[in-house]
Amino acid sequence: MAKLYPSLLSADFLNLQQELKALEEAGVDGVHFDVMDGQFVPNISIGIPILDAVREGTRLPIDVHLMIEEPEKYVELFAEHGADMISVHVEATPHIHRVIEQIKNANVKAGVVINPGTPVDAIVPIIKMVDYILVMTVNPGFGGQSFIGDTVDKLDQLSEVKQRLNLDFDIEVDGGINDKTVQTVIDHGANMLVAGSYFFKQSDYKSVTKTLKG
Repeated sequence: MAKLYPSLLSADFLNLQQELKALEEAGVDGVHFDVMDGQFVPNISIGIPILDAVREGTRLPIDVHLMIEEPEKYVELFAEHGADMISVHVEATPHIHRVIEQIKNANVKAGVVINPGTPVDAIVPIIKMVDYILVMTVNPGFGGQSFIGDTVDKLDQLSEVKQRLNLDFDIEVDGGINDKTVQTVIDHGANMLVAGSYFFKQSDYKSVTKTLKG
């Protein structure tokens, strides 16, 4: 069964505590926390004060996705403020090996992210180091986008590498995940699902959690 991490970017921030409680009751596996700097991606989102509030409001694991330039400057900060997992884009730094080491040294799970236009080959040098790989199935920056079908080829490639090298990293997908696309990504090897606008538009979080996790 896949693990589900709803993206808080689509949650009701006016009622964040109630949202977190509802997510816990729905049986999700954690929450996805999108950080955007307006430089690496064309949008600005949430940061440390919101992370503090989320950490205080839930025991669920927090999966922090840094869509920022120079992530090496902020890894320790997000770990200190409650992140359980931190992923960084291979496109965002020339020092991806060092940043992954930073995350591991902060005693949180380390992930690497690849955009739709980035090949799997770009992360081969550090693939044995990471706990999970996040495949963007939309171009990062905004919620509510349509799933890019060609990205399933990367899921196939990662599944093959994982089996061939006998590795145990998780394969996470983010972007356009809904009741129509979820089975496709699971069939191609994804076992961590990020769902944003589709998830939070539902009135019954328990029902949508069951639908997406299978």
